[in-house]
Amino acid sequence: MTPPPLARLALSALRRLVPVLAAISVLVFSIVHVIPGDPAVIAAGLEASPATVESIRRDLGLDQPLPVQYARFVTRALRGDFGTSVRTRAPVGQEILDRLPHTATLAAGGVLLALVIGMTVGTASALSSHVVVDRLLTAASLVAASTPSYWLALMLMLLFSVTLGWLPAIGAGTPAHYVLPCLALGLQSAGAVARMARAAIRDVLTQEFLRSARAKGVPEWRVLLAHGLRNALLPVVSLVGLRIGGLLAGTVLVESVFAVPGVGRMMADAVVARDFPVVQGGVLVVAAMVVVVNGVTDLVAAALDPRVRA
Repeated sequence: MTPPPLARLALSALRRLVPVLAAISVLVFSIVHVIPGDPAVIAAGLEASPATVESIRRDLGLDQPLPVQYARFVTRALRGDFGTSVRTRAPVGQEILDRLPHTATLAAGGVLLALVIGMTVGTASALSSHVVVDRLLTAASLVAASTPSYWLALMLMLLFSVTLGWLPAIGAGTPAHYVLPCLALGLQSAGAVARMARAAIRDVLTQEFLRSARAKGVPEWRVLLAHGLRNALLPVVSLVGLRIGGLLAGTVLVESVFAVPGVGRMMADAVVARDFPVVQGGVLVVAAMVVVVNGVTDLVAAALDPRVRA
């Protein structure tokens, strides 16, 4: 029995997940091991004796050949065990689980803001009958899409935390702590979404099926929402799926600026300390999230447009 089209797409996405994650694991493992410095020395301290350093190296498995270390890393990762942090001596998997909700909240908030603001601005620009309004909204979208998230984070902190005192500048714990980080992440993507939405809606408005719907007496609001906007969403959904990786990468800087204890900040601190088990585990988990989200994006695109299921 042939599975439904959406089921075939889901199975195809799962088949792509394995080789992509395998390639990422090899790349991360290789890059981490060519970074100068000895993790055993860092863990033991500069004043430690050679015997202590050698003991830590054995405990971490660093005395084994690289293929053996990689096989050990992959075997443990499949069980959810990413090793032990060189700095804190805590399980890496537990540290990631403790910090993942903060990063997931920032990424989800950034995506939601990007969609809401981007679609609103893009739709208003596409449907505007005033050239000046269209150009102003287009210029604002271009500025937002070109602004680095870390610079925007600093400006938002300066305005809303330091100058106005409306929102907390650092930390996490209340919904108010996530407002500025989500804005810093979402506004850049909102600019890109607005530009894509404007182009897609203007292209759809010229299609023959919309003129046919109007000729049949379908109300204009229904023509725009049920027919035009739905077809214009497909390129926007694809763009958002591609931007997820950028949003998750942006959390490294944004979490550092706002002192949010997420996975991004954890990996940034781990790179400085050359805590390679944390770097490996964090990058692998984030990469898995990106691949899964891209697979979900393909399923959403297929639900919006039956031609994608073919």
